[in-house]
Amino acid sequence: MTKTRLTGLVAATHTPFHADGSLNLAIVEKQAGHLLANGITLAFIGGSTGESHSLTLEERRQLAQRWFEVTRGSTLQVVVHVGSNCLADARNLAAQAERLGALAISALAPSYFKPRSLDALIACCADIAAAAPATPFYFYDIPGLTGVQFSMPEFLAQARDRIPTLAGIKFTNSDLMAYQLCLHADSGHFDVPYGTDEWLLAALALGAQGAVGSSYNFAAPIYQRLVKAFREGDLSTARVEQFRSVQLIQLLAGYGYMGAAKAVMKMVGVEVGPARLPNSNPSAEQVKELRAKLDAMGFFDWVRH
Repeated sequence: MTKTRLTGLVAATHTPFHADGSLNLAIVEKQAGHLLANGITLAFIGGSTGESHSLTLEERRQLAQRWFEVTRGSTLQVVVHVGSNCLADARNLAAQAERLGALAISALAPSYFKPRSLDALIACCADIAAAAPATPFYFYDIPGLTGVQFSMPEFLAQARDRIPTLAGIKFTNSDLMAYQLCLHADSGHFDVPYGTDEWLLAALALGAQGAVGSSYNFAAPIYQRLVKAFREGDLSTARVEQFRSVQLIQLLAGYGYMGAAKAVMKMVGVEVGPARLPNSNPSAEQVKELRAKLDAMGFFDWVRH
């Protein structure tokens, strides 16, 4: 199996819905085109931003199928999140992703019946990864949402021999000490893309080579300038761009991040519809207010090519 590295910006894509909340697969082509137009060549589908826990198994299968139909022959590569509270569903999605030609698969921890030990978590991941034996596997660590929190350096140390396809960790975790230990584990063997957009600069300073994030869907130019400035040693500019990210995310979070982010997608020309319950959506008046605040902030200038 070829060693995989998720370098640069990886957009964690939204799942598009009609106004009534039903799946709107026709929009996927526009999403893919928008990412490519903004210099994004890696998409992470069906994850937290993709509202995976609010989708049926069949909807997740249809979503993956559509993304691969749309991206076939293009430079956009796809990583599929396959995690689920039901491991049989996760195996089903992993096997499909391999058949479709996914660059990699990823899975977060079961979060209702939570694994009570690191050994149990690794067993869950091994079970899922075995269904796609030729596809690199990333554990998706996001304790803030799953409530499952174990040492990720220990995960890598113990999981390597039990998960032959283990490529690394999608690290959405505030523990930057653990992040460094993961980056250096086994002499840098593992790929550890960072998953918190508003702390990207800190992760780059510690050695991150890739990052997976939701705001890369609608604000990629901010982060591309940030990465470029960091690579050129221009920390002053990089800090400016990172603070723009912080202001943007703080603003969206005030309206309920998922629904607000989907509203911003419509503002930039890609209507991905509303969020599904239990996520909420801003009212029409709130969307108007949000747009005014984004305009005053300079957001639309920040993301202009």
